[in-house]
Amino acid sequence: MLIAGGNAYLNAETGTGKTLAYLLPIFGRLDTSQAATQAIIVAPTHELAIQIHRQCGTLAQHAGWPVRALLLIGGTPIDRQLDKLKTRPHVVVGSPGRVRELMERGKLKVQAVRTFVIDEADRLLISEDLAVVRAIVKALPRERQLVFASATEQAESAEAIARLAPGVVMLRPGASAVNSDITHLSMVCEERDKPKVLRQLLSATRPERALVFAHLNSTAEDIAAQLAHHKVAVAELHASIDKLGRKQSMDDFRSGRAQVMIASDVAARGLDIPGVTHVINLDPPTQSKAYLHRVGRTGRAGARGEAITLMTEHEVHLVERYQSELGISLKQVRLREGRLMATSVAPRRA
Repeated sequence: MLIAGGNAYLNAETGTGKTLAYLLPIFGRLDTSQAATQAIIVAPTHELAIQIHRQCGTLAQHAGWPVRALLLIGGTPIDRQLDKLKTRPHVVVGSPGRVRELMERGKLKVQAVRTFVIDEADRLLISEDLAVVRAIVKALPRERQLVFASATEQAESAEAIARLAPGVVMLRPGASAVNSDITHLSMVCEERDKPKVLRQLLSATRPERALVFAHLNSTAEDIAAQLAHHKVAVAELHASIDKLGRKQSMDDFRSGRAQVMIASDVAARGLDIPGVTHVINLDPPTQSKAYLHRVGRTGRAGARGEAITLMTEHEVHLVERYQSELGISLKQVRLREGRLMATSVAPRRA
C-alpha cells in the first residue's frame, strides 16, 4: 500500500519501527535526479522532528541513497533555513507551523510533493495544529499520498483522518505479545510520599537511565527540583521547558550526563532514547494503551527493562486493568532497607 502510493494509517505500538516503515517506501519512490522536494513529514515536537531527520540521514547513508533531507522547525533562525531550501531537499521534516509558514512565503516549493506524513497523528489532529495540517494538505498537489502514523488511537483524530483521506487504508499489525523483556512492578504509597519514594527507588535500583513520567508539567518541574536538590543528575522534558532547554535535556540524557529524565507524555511522544533501563510512572496512566506506550521506552533491542508504577490506594484498580487488557503481570513490591522486596499482600482496591 505505501509503496503503491495509497493513503494509509500506520497504527502500531511504540518501538515497532513505524518511522522506518514509512521512510523506506518514501525513499524508494524518490527521484533523486530531480532537485525538488518530494516528501514532507511533520511531527508534534521539535525533538521528534529532529529524531526523524536523523533517521533520514542514517537510512540514506546506510542504503547508499543520495537523498537530501532538511529539518525545518521553529525557534531556529529562519534565514539559515531559507538558504538551505535553495538546495531543493528531497525530503523535508519539520513542525507544522514552520512548514506552513515557508510554504506560504513561497520558499518551500510543493509542486513535486508526492507524500505527506503526519507523525503522531493522534496528537496533531486533535489540537490547534489540525488547522495547520489541513492548510498544508490543501496546498499540496491533488495527486499525493497521505500517511498517518500513531501509537495510540482517539476518536477525534480518527474522524479528522477520515475527512482528510476518505477511504484511507488502516494498517495495523496483528496483536503482538507485550515485550517479555520488561518486568512490571507496582508500589502502593500516599500521593504526598511519591517524591520521597521516587528518590528511594532510584537509590535502590541504581538505573543507568531512568525515564520518569508525570501527568502535569508543574509536577515534573517540582520533582526535578527536588531530585536536583538531592544531588541526582536530572533532566526535564515537558511543555514548560523552552526549545533550547529541551535540546539540552535530550543531549544530557542521551550522553549519560543526566541519569534521570522527568517527562510528560506529550513531550516524550515518539522519542527513541537508547539505553533506558527503567521507566517509572510517578502518575499511573488511566488507559492500558498509554501504559504500554510509556513502558515501551525500556527493554529494547533485547535488553532487559523494568517498569515501576507508583499508585495510591485509589489508583490500584488500574493494576487489574493493565493485567487483563495487556495480558501482563504486575508484581507488587515494597522498599525495605534500601532494597525492593516482593510483597504477598494484594493491593486493596478503593
